[in-house]
Amino acid sequence: VQLQASGGGLVQTGGSLRLICAASGLTSDYHAIAWFRQAPGKEREGVSCITSFGVTTYFAESVKGRFTISRDITTNTVLLQMNRLKPEDTGVYFCAGRTWYTCAPRRIDYDYWGQGTQVTVSS
Repeated sequence: VQLQASGGGLVQTGGSLRLICAASGLTSDYHAIAWFRQAPGKEREGVSCITSFGVTTYFAESVKGRFTISRDITTNTVLLQMNRLKPEDTGVYFCAGRTWYTCAPRRIDYDYWGQGTQVTVSS
């Protein structure tokens, strides 16, 4: 299984970006996909997650109301729409997957990772 994250960039405070996680090599539909981010000098933290078939979504408190997550089963892509971005949203964003229906909060719960895409929000 491979994940390819894209869509990062430089945006001003209040702007929007859409991140895309493209999955290949999936052998079933039972994969939860999450987004994590890592700011310089900080631990990698969970941002959002979507369960198999998009039944349930989860968001970190810091992004609730600003970010949405969706998935297209036919194309094996997960989208993270980020609105009203803030400088504290700056970091490298990674998508990660696990071979199970449900989401999980910890990094070690995920079996495969994409390479990351940089998001920079200027003040």
